[in-house]
Amino acid sequence: MRALILGGTAEARALAKRLVGEGWFVTSSLAGRVSNPKLPVGNVRIGGFGGPAGLTRWLISDATEVIIDATHPYAERISESAAEAARATGLPLVALHRPAWERQPGDNWIEVSSMQEAADVVADRFYSPFLTIGRQQLAPFADDSNGRYLIRCVEQPAPPLPKNRKIILSRGPYDVAAERKLMRDYAVDCVVTKNSGGAATYAKIEAARDLKKPVVIVQRPQLPGADIATVATTVDEAYNAVIRRA
Repeated sequence: MRALILGGTAEARALAKRLVGEGWFVTSSLAGRVSNPKLPVGNVRIGGFGGPAGLTRWLISDATEVIIDATHPYAERISESAAEAARATGLPLVALHRPAWERQPGDNWIEVSSMQEAADVVADRFYSPFLTIGRQQLAPFADDSNGRYLIRCVEQPAPPLPKNRKIILSRGPYDVAAERKLMRDYAVDCVVTKNSGGAATYAKIEAARDLKKPVVIVQRPQLPGADIATVATTVDEAYNAVIRRA
C-alpha cells in the first residue's frame, strides 16, 4: 500500500513511522520552509507540487492509494490542494489535525480572526509583545514603531519586521518555568500566537496564565476538504482511518 503524508508535524512523523512499520510505502512531503527539518522515516520529498493540478499528477504517477493531510492547522493552501486533488482522483483523504487549545480558568485570551487584526490589537493596546507566530507572517507588525517586540522563530525572519525587536532563534518543545522566566526577563506584556494545539508549545499559554498576561490568539481557519475527509485528531485515529479507507 502507498500513502502520501503532507506535513512535517510531530503527528505526521509518528504516523509515517507507524505505517512504514506495517509495511506501507510512505512518502512524506515537507514544505521546505526550514533548512534543517526533522525528517520522518520512509521516503521524503521537499517542496511544493505546483498547486492542485500538480499534486493530482503526482498522485497518479506515484500510484498513491490514500492521501493524509497532517499539515499545520494554518497551512490552508496545501490543505486546499489536498482536498481538490482528492476530488479529482477519487482517492480517500484523511485529515490529521490536532485539537485546538481551549480556554482554561485564568486565561485572558483576545481572540482575533487574522494576523492583521492581531497586529492592530497589539499596536493599540500593548508595548512589549512576545510574537510566537513563526517567521512567515511578521509583516503586519512592521508598521508599529512604538512597540518593543520579542520575536521567537526557528530561523531568521526576512523583512519587513518591527523596528524595535529582539529575535530569538529556537525550536520547541518548551517548559513552563523557562517560558515564565523569558516573559519576566523581557517584561512581556502580551503573547501573540496561533491556536496551533498540541503540547510542544503549550507552555507559553500556561506561563501567560500564571503571570496573568493577555494572549492575543489567532483563531484557526476552517479545514478545507472537511466535507470529503475523514477527520482525525490523534495519530491512532488517523492510523485506523487510513486502514479503513485504504
